[in-house]
Amino acid sequence: MSDAPPDRLCVHPSSPHYDEAALSRGVGIRFNGAVKTNVEEYSVTEGWIRVAVGKTKDRHGNDMTIKLKGAVEPFFEDFEP
Repeated sequence: MSDAPPDRLCVHPSSPHYDEAALSRGVGIRFNGAVKTNVEEYSVTEGWIRVAVGKTKDRHGNDMTIKLKGAVEPFFEDFEP
């Protein structure tokens, strides 16, 4: 596996952007200069993250999320420069 996290990643196994190998290494997200810990999905090229909104659930039992746009910088937690 390379030292760069994937361009797009999701934590839900049903998503086509789910990557078990990357998640097992621990992917951190720096969004607009601040490290976020509640990111459920991100895209570097499109410049957005999805974060959970409180403890609210949707009709399928998944966390409700909102999309935030800005500068996304993923990093592996075991390899932070």
